[in-house]
Amino acid sequence: MRLVIQRVKSADVTVDGNIVGEISQGYLVLMGVCERDTKFECEKLCEKMINLRIFSDENGKTNLSIKDVKGELLIVSQFTLYADCRKGNRPSFINTGNPDKANKLYEYFLSLCRERIETKVECGIFGADMKVSLINDGPFTIILDSDEIIKK
Repeated sequence: MRLVIQRVKSADVTVDGNIVGEISQGYLVLMGVCERDTKFECEKLCEKMINLRIFSDENGKTNLSIKDVKGELLIVSQFTLYADCRKGNRPSFINTGNPDKANKLYEYFLSLCRERIETKVECGIFGADMKVSLINDGPFTIILDSDEIIKK
């Protein structure tokens, strides 16, 4: 599983010109699922993301978590995070998760976030053609990859 976490001042996602999710201060999270992912990866990466201390404290140090600042989450599925570009110029998506399985894990990840965050947790529409807008804060972008975070 891969998460691209962007600290934002605001973000929204639209489908067919309609806003389906929007947040103010918090994280825009692009989430990719690969075939070998399970609920275990969802749980570990959710916990890691929620506890990341990448918001500034009163001294300007990145010392506060999203819970500390009462930040919001916008989570958008993005299978292209598993694009394999090693051969040729056209990416291969052979490592992406089966859509049904990936959608179930995406929904599970959303439920975990909603259990752990007291503020708004918004999302895109799995498999839809989405337009994402954001005001990046920093910019501050973190990539979490379950292959690097979880010892196997």
